[in-house]
Amino acid sequence: MRYTTGAIALGTALVLGTLATSAQAVAAPAQPARSGGLYAPSELVLTVGQGDSRATATVQRAVSLSCMPVASGSHPAPKAACAELRAAAGDFNTVTSPKSDRLCTKEWAPIVVTADGVWQGKRVSYTYTYANSCVMRAGLSSVFEF
Repeated sequence: MRYTTGAIALGTALVLGTLATSAQAVAAPAQPARSGGLYAPSELVLTVGQGDSRATATVQRAVSLSCMPVASGSHPAPKAACAELRAAAGDFNTVTSPKSDRLCTKEWAPIVVTADGVWQGKRVSYTYTYANSCVMRAGLSSVFEF
């Protein structure tokens, strides 16, 4: 008798749990689909790290940057970063190239910057290694300034 009562209680709990889950799924409002499928058209994760390559670098800072529908994310200046990427047509080589004639030592203390995600609907995986922090500051853009 004790086993029968336990089985009935367990069966009832399973049925109620299933009904509650079904009701939540039905009651949940429909989310509008993003254009471009699974990813937003421009959604990136940017990192700055110390090391020779992406595989060996120790990440020091990382931010998210979304440029669609509006500039947002944990990046400190998302509007400026998105504007710079749009002006460069998403070319990260343009964004990371030195923009000044600053003189730097030739010491090798590499800084690695990366960008991963989607830019205007296309998958992006970019890595650039600066020789040291002085060279990085000479080529610093608003995209990797965080």
